[in-house]
Amino acid sequence: MTTRYWIVVASRDHAMVGQSSGFVQACHRKKGPVSRMKADDWVVLYSPKIQFEGAMPCQAFTVIGRLVNDQVYPFDMGNGFVPHRRDVEFETCHEVSLRPLIDNLGFITNKRYWGAAFRSGLLEIQQGDFQLIANRMLAPSVD
Repeated sequence: MTTRYWIVVASRDHAMVGQSSGFVQACHRKKGPVSRMKADDWVVLYSPKIQFEGAMPCQAFTVIGRLVNDQVYPFDMGNGFVPHRRDVEFETCHEVSLRPLIDNLGFITNKRYWGAAFRSGLLEIQQGDFQLIANRMLAPSVD
């Protein structure tokens, strides 16, 4: 089985909840998109904003991990909102700004309107793009 690489778009506050609880969810109520991911695939969360309800930009890759199984399960968050989740083992990492990477990421085909690449909420990327992001996120921090 071939390992695949994914980006899930989520606000930073939501990414941190997922990281602390060991899950990822995407595309609101749709089961299909998260079902495309498989055990041992890697996922990076890109956070366009700091908070879901806020306007302050984040524009960073915030967490990274590997899917631990093939189970896709609904989770009732209340008020009729039932997204589908996947279990993830997250790595210890640090956030990495997107902007310095734009010119080197192949999945961003229009470098001027780079935000369009993230509109679907879940996208598969090539291993080279994943490695570029992962190498920065997993590198020892220089303080």
